[in-house]
Amino acid sequence: MFKTLCRQYLKSSFSRYNYIIINSCSKSMALTEPIPFSKDFLFRQMFDPVSSTYTYLLADINDKIAILIDPVVEWAERDKTIVQQLGLTLKYASCVTYVCYEQGVAFTGDALLIRGCGRTDFQGGSAEVLYNSVHSKIFTLPANFRLYPAHDYSGRTVTTVAEEKAFNPRLSKSLNEFVDIMNNLNLAYPKMIDKAVPANKVCGLYEVPDA
Repeated sequence: MFKTLCRQYLKSSFSRYNYIIINSCSKSMALTEPIPFSKDFLFRQMFDPVSSTYTYLLADINDKIAILIDPVVEWAERDKTIVQQLGLTLKYASCVTYVCYEQGVAFTGDALLIRGCGRTDFQGGSAEVLYNSVHSKIFTLPANFRLYPAHDYSGRTVTTVAEEKAFNPRLSKSLNEFVDIMNNLNLAYPKMIDKAVPANKVCGLYEVPDA
């Protein structure tokens, strides 16, 4: 039914909206068919409204082994409760980019955001290192891989490799252009930075209480 309605709409509207279709051709490769999650894969996306941070819980439904990506210390009890309720064994928590090839997903942390990227003007950051890392490690993944960032400030939850290569206003540029953009952002001092930097330095080293 949906396909039939779409065909009817396109046929009746083609003459009026032909210019939109033509303009969209150059970006059509950004639309990709996602790899479906396997039946034994558990995925949960949680959110901290204060820091706009996403935390991800991944688990194998059969052996009950789980990992936690981009955890927020203030939400440790929430995450612990979910792990206990689902009868999972948490192996580790991580704040690094994590790629799950079987499921066609990658969790990009603070490096690659949806239509943006992490800052490089503090915490020993380097615009050149960030650019090369994203282009060599993330943009070389299959185009239809879904990307889940550690943060988003506009309510978006997921993107794809193809979308970011086409539409990311910073990382779709050349290296020199990117470095120039990052060096001239003139952003305000982050309100959470005094807590975030110490936490990032020890991320993954917190002891996880037994479930």
